[in-house]
Amino acid sequence: MIRRCIASLLVACLTLPACAAGPGEGAPKPAALLESRLCGSLTVAIDALPGKGPAFLRSFDHPSGAGAPADDALKNAAFTYDNALATIALVACRRAGKARRIGDALLSAVDSDRAGPQGRLRTTYRAGPQQEFPIPPNGWWNQKAQRWEEDAYQVGTATGNVAWAGLALLTLADALNEPKYRAGAAKLGAWVLANTSDNKGPGGFTGGVHGDGVGAQALTWKSVEHNTDLVALFGWLERAGVPGGDWAAGKATALGFLKAMWRADAGYFPTGTLPDGLTVNDGNSGLDALLWPLLLPESPREWGRGLDRADKVHAVAGGYDFNGDRDGVWVEGTAQAALSWAAIGDQDRAERLLATLVYDISPGGYLWATRGNKVSTGFAIGPDSREADFFYYRQPHLGATAWAVLAAQGWNPFTGKVVSAP
Repeated sequence: MIRRCIASLLVACLTLPACAAGPGEGAPKPAALLESRLCGSLTVAIDALPGKGPAFLRSFDHPSGAGAPADDALKNAAFTYDNALATIALVACRRAGKARRIGDALLSAVDSDRAGPQGRLRTTYRAGPQQEFPIPPNGWWNQKAQRWEEDAYQVGTATGNVAWAGLALLTLADALNEPKYRAGAAKLGAWVLANTSDNKGPGGFTGGVHGDGVGAQALTWKSVEHNTDLVALFGWLERAGVPGGDWAAGKATALGFLKAMWRADAGYFPTGTLPDGLTVNDGNSGLDALLWPLLLPESPREWGRGLDRADKVHAVAGGYDFNGDRDGVWVEGTAQAALSWAAIGDQDRAERLLATLVYDISPGGYLWATRGNKVSTGFAIGPDSREADFFYYRQPHLGATAWAVLAAQGWNPFTGKVVSAP
């Protein structure tokens, strides 16, 4: 009965302006409530790690709501993307001193990878204080097989994650006025320019690397999401006058890819290209590909039509799904949508979405990744996958929590400033 009542409230909140005031007469607005609760959760999480030095936060908690997941691959997994978001969110929470620990861990990973100091970042590192060098990617001991194991996806490098780490370091550099973080971001940008540039078809940058060592495979598809991240990274490096690469050319390449991908006739972005780097991938729809370009300073007003596409293809009761099968609410994406609506000036719509997120706070303090048991994405984890095996599950998620903080604050992670609607 309680769950059914909450579900009814979530549906109503998308249509009734009264929900913007939050649950209960005179209660704090959802944005203020989310900011207070979730900034506190991130602070508790970083303070719980021993010491005061570089550290990564675990990305997922146990499905029960708190504690480590039972799955070996996730038990100590600190995804680079989630930790970059947490860094930015803590700065938005006015707790840059707390964000420093994660920023220093990212910086250490840039300079101390087991493949050498080349600016490459792994998709996932081992959570906790970083006291080993090189910084260890995530792995675990398989007791049954009596061997150490690593996941090819986790030890690979996703171009978009490299960009997000760079954005986190630039955010921290502005907050603390410490040049070392800008220098770290420049190394990341230089790695992308040297390793993922592609001049086929619409140009742009490829997906990165799957795996490590002898079995590593280049990811030759190109993503609207990744190239959006790179417009933001290269643009920020250029504006800040950071030496280390031709940032103007990098931004022009990534932005050119976005312009080539934009479907002006239908008003939306596809997810990118197939592995040939040429053929547009229209077989799946990605919510983030529709939303993130709206946060770029270079975004033309026309791209705002992507929100209409999001409503048409991704909207479900109480929020948005990752893809077009509408099998549940993707909490992280719903927070992204709230920020995107605010960015184009529809604050009422943003606040109604924020009101739904209040009910997604888990007992441990993070937001659940999904409202149902599982949400599909329609994507494969890697080139070795035989089916679309990338799912989100109902687990407390660092990334969803950080995005909700950004949405509640109206903080644009691509600029380091509060969104300014047209």
